[in-house]
Amino acid sequence: MNRKHRDFVFRPFILIGLSVALFAFKVHAGPGHGESEASQVQGDAPKRQSDGSLFIPKPAQRQLHVMTTPGQFGEYAKTYDLAGKVIMDPNFGGKVQAIVAGRITPGPAGFPLPGQKVSKGDVLAYVTPEAGPGKSRSLAESRLKRLRDLSDTVPRKAIEEAEAAVANEELRAPVSGIISTTGVVSGQVVQARDLIFEVVNPSKLLIEALAYDSNLSKNIADGKVDVNGKVIELKYLGGGQTLREQALPLTFSAKSDDLQFLPIGQPIRVFVNTDSKVTGVKAPSKSLVKSSSNQTIVWIKKSPEIFEPRTVVYEPLDGQNIVITSGIKDGERVITDGASLINQIR
Repeated sequence: MNRKHRDFVFRPFILIGLSVALFAFKVHAGPGHGESEASQVQGDAPKRQSDGSLFIPKPAQRQLHVMTTPGQFGEYAKTYDLAGKVIMDPNFGGKVQAIVAGRITPGPAGFPLPGQKVSKGDVLAYVTPEAGPGKSRSLAESRLKRLRDLSDTVPRKAIEEAEAAVANEELRAPVSGIISTTGVVSGQVVQARDLIFEVVNPSKLLIEALAYDSNLSKNIADGKVDVNGKVIELKYLGGGQTLREQALPLTFSAKSDDLQFLPIGQPIRVFVNTDSKVTGVKAPSKSLVKSSSNQTIVWIKKSPEIFEPRTVVYEPLDGQNIVITSGIKDGERVITDGASLINQIR
């Protein structure tokens, strides 16, 4: 058998041997390597376990910005969440109204604009009244001119009455503050008792809350409001004795000047503290989330990478915190930041 014939005979056997060896290598190394990568990826991914708890590795916690804080067990004032609004302090604000009907004209410095500062007694505008029923202003001015020419022969009383008939009414600022509302232009005709301007002092605003329990006004210690993430302490001034839309109005003042940036009439949530006490664990209100069965829960950190859901009963404390009366124990770490994100892990 020559060399060419021998190569032709053994070449198929060599190719078959190489194919079998390559297949054995893939079976031994390839699938095992892929399964190792898959198991590694699955182990680093957040997942919900069979008992309802969550497994969240440390890298995922940093990505989701998960933060925890220990619950503070203690005795806190029982708090009610009431609907309220910002109102003007009647001692530091006022309305400018026309006493007589007439045509309005600007004051010495023109019409004041909203937000412009004014001082008490400043002339804001003039109202030129009508001379009287059935009389024109030009006739009244002509009569005044004649009386002044005859001042030596007519009583002073008649001249003063004629002057009053054509005199302009001065609209003055009742208090010092800023112009809150205005809605007139030069030459506009206004009626008696029409509101021309409103002056308020932004640093002297009040909060009015509505209580549907009339006994609540006898058990109030103080209050709080949450404005743009900042809690403002309130001082209770008192409550009325007349129902307004089946609710009793309660009045509060701020212990600082933090209300000056709020517009009058803005709705606001008022957290009223009473003299009654409630015992529980204090936690941030942003820790509360809803479970798949629409129950209110918080997430507790059981271990560095395990988080457990707890169904809780709570009461409001202020705009940023709550008191959990049932569901967790003192010292357990409650998730504050990232609770809504990890609640979506399935």
